[in-house]
Amino acid sequence: MYRNNSNISDVIILCGGKGTRLKEETEIKPKPMVEIGGRPILWHIMKYYASFGFRRFILALGYKGEYIKKYFYDYRFIYGDITLSLNPKTNPKFHSVSEEKDWEIVCVDTGLETLKGGRIKRLTPYLQSDIFHLTYGDGLSNVNLLDLETFHRSHGKVGTVTAVRPPSRFGKMVIEGDLVTDFEEKPQLKTGYINGGFFVFDRRFLDLISDDVHCDLEFGVLKRLARDRELMTFRHDDYWQCMDTRRDVDFLNRLWSLDEAPWKAW
Repeated sequence: MYRNNSNISDVIILCGGKGTRLKEETEIKPKPMVEIGGRPILWHIMKYYASFGFRRFILALGYKGEYIKKYFYDYRFIYGDITLSLNPKTNPKFHSVSEEKDWEIVCVDTGLETLKGGRIKRLTPYLQSDIFHLTYGDGLSNVNLLDLETFHRSHGKVGTVTAVRPPSRFGKMVIEGDLVTDFEEKPQLKTGYINGGFFVFDRRFLDLISDDVHCDLEFGVLKRLARDRELMTFRHDDYWQCMDTRRDVDFLNRLWSLDEAPWKAW
């Protein structure tokens, strides 16, 4: 039986890629576990969704997926105050409860080499809502997720993708006449849109996907939806940033340390 309350739609997060451009980090951990401010970027993404009321997460695991499973399995131990007894018959006593106590996290091994479309298809048995959110495990934004879902429900198409302005690779000088008045680091570009992730789909979407390991998302099923005029865009002109390189990691960490992280909605 599927749920249809807009605040409890399931959230799929793609966590299976190898993150080869961050090899110094991803040789020992999956890319979504690279840390921003001492917490995995995956945690930041989940906290952002939870701030809008979405707290049931389905993680599509692949490369080093056991790392993610262990992190959440040990979560109460890592971040809580506990009393331990060395008597094996005595269970640990937890003295505190984390803010994430009401999260439900489904971890699904979707294969080491499976492409994104195939990963999503393999999550079908675990989905409980009539529509679902989908995002990548390496992108942050301040998009309004409730407005995104409301827009999706309004148009009746199979899918909605958030269209974003990519950040500039370079800083920007603000000039008045010949006078430099400010510097902006990585401003959002003013022209052109790209796929920013943060999708919403009807369950009909799952019927269009093959469970073949070679079934792609962007160059497979999304192209088909676009051709059939079943994919709408939700334009977001404010903050969006992916984490592809060491430079991106350092930039996101700097924003967090300065308390200037636009995605911190909690």
